[in-house]
Amino acid sequence: MSYKYFPHTEADIREMLGKIGVERLDDLYAEVPESIRFQGDYQLPSAMSEMEVRQLFERLGSQNRQLTCFAGAGVYDHYTPAVIPSLLSRSEFLTSYTPYQAEISQGTLHYIFEFQSMMAELTGMDISNASLYDGATATAEAAMMCVAAAKKARKVLISETVDPKVAEVVATYAHFHGIELVPVKAFAGHTSRADLDAKLAEGGVAGVIMQQPNRYGIIEDLEGYADIIHQAKALFVLNSIIADLALLKTPGEWGADIAVGDCQSLGIPMSFGGPYVGYMCCTEKLIRKMPGRIVGMTRDSRGQRAFVLTLQAREQHIRRQKATSNICSNQSLMALFVTIYLSVMGRQGLKEAARLSYAGAHLLAERLVATGRFELAFPSTSFFNEFCVRYKGDLDALLQRCLDAGIFAGVKIDDEVLMLAVTEKRTCEEIEKLVSLV
Repeated sequence: MSYKYFPHTEADIREMLGKIGVERLDDLYAEVPESIRFQGDYQLPSAMSEMEVRQLFERLGSQNRQLTCFAGAGVYDHYTPAVIPSLLSRSEFLTSYTPYQAEISQGTLHYIFEFQSMMAELTGMDISNASLYDGATATAEAAMMCVAAAKKARKVLISETVDPKVAEVVATYAHFHGIELVPVKAFAGHTSRADLDAKLAEGGVAGVIMQQPNRYGIIEDLEGYADIIHQAKALFVLNSIIADLALLKTPGEWGADIAVGDCQSLGIPMSFGGPYVGYMCCTEKLIRKMPGRIVGMTRDSRGQRAFVLTLQAREQHIRRQKATSNICSNQSLMALFVTIYLSVMGRQGLKEAARLSYAGAHLLAERLVATGRFELAFPSTSFFNEFCVRYKGDLDALLQRCLDAGIFAGVKIDDEVLMLAVTEKRTCEEIEKLVSLV
C-alpha cells in the first residue's frame, strides 16, 4: 500500500506492525465481524483537473439564491471588511491550533490577548477568557460555573426571554451535570419580576440567566435585578449580542457577574450557522471558576513583554475531577477574525454600525405599522435592531411572496408573529421594497 501524501514508507509500516505483533494492516480489524464490514466499492468520483474542480463548484454555487436578509434570531447579516478574509487566509493563521508552546506561539497568544482585552472592554467586565465555541455553549458553561461557585446550590433559573436555541443547549448541559434548570416566566415580552422574586425566595439558586436584548429584540430594564439576585446568594449571568454593546449599557453596568454571548455580530458571515466564536467575561473573584484558557502578559528573562497561557483548568491540564470544563477546543481563528474587525472598525465605526442598525429597524417597524396590516407584537417600543410584529393576514403567504421577490423577510415565531432584524447593510430601498410587498 502506497499513498502519495502519507510519509510512511513500506519499511516504516512493517516495523510498526512488527512492534505490535501483527503482519498486515487488515489484522488490526480482525475483531470486526465480516458481516458488518463494507464489501463494496466507494462511490468516489473520478479525478478532475484544477479547472474542472473550479467549474464544478461554480455550477454548484450558482444554484444558491442571494436573498436580502431581514432575518436575525441570533445570527445577523453584518458587513465584513475586505481586509479580514485577506489577513485571515494567511497560512500561519489557517493552520493555527492551541498554542501550548509559548516560545513559538507569541503571535497567536498576542492576538488572543487582544481579543480578551476587547471583550472585557465591550462587556465592562474584569476578566475575559478565550475562546468558546459559540454563544449557546458559552451560556451553558456559565450555568455550570454558577453551580461550581455556589458549591451546594444546584438550581439555575433561566428567563423565558432567552433565545430558545440557547436555552436548549443549556438544558442539555444541565441534564448531564445534574443541574436543575428552572424557567422564569415571561410577561408581555419581558422577564416577569414577580416570578423571578418568587423562585429566588424558594432558595437553593446558584445563578440566574437573562438576555439583553432578549429573544424578542426588546431591551429590558434590568435595574435592580443584580441586587435581588445577589441577595439570594446567586450569580447574575447576562447573554448579550456583543455588537449592540457599542451603544447599550454593558453587562458590567447592569451588575452582572458573568457576561456571555456570541461574537457573530462582529462581522462574521452567517455561513449557514458557523463557525462562530463565543465570549465569556466575569468579575475578578470568579477567575478561577472560568472554563478554558486565559492568555496572560508577562516579562521574559530579558525583560521583554511576552504572552503565555495561564489558569488552564481543562481536563488536559489537571486532574479530571478538578477541571472546570473540557470545552474550549481552539476557536482562535474566529477570535482573530473578531479582533481584526474591531481593530478596523474602531470605537466610532462600531457605534456607527450599531446606530444604522437601530435606525433601520425603527424605520422598518414604523413603515410596516403604517400599512395597517401590522402591529407591534409587544407594547414595548424599546428595541434595538430586531423587533416582533403581528400580521393581519396569511403570514406564510406573505413570507413566500417575499422569498419570490428575493427577500428573506424575517423569522416566524408564531402563527401570526414575525420577527425582523435590520443591520447596517440594509438600505432604505430594500426596506421600501419589503414594505411594498405587504
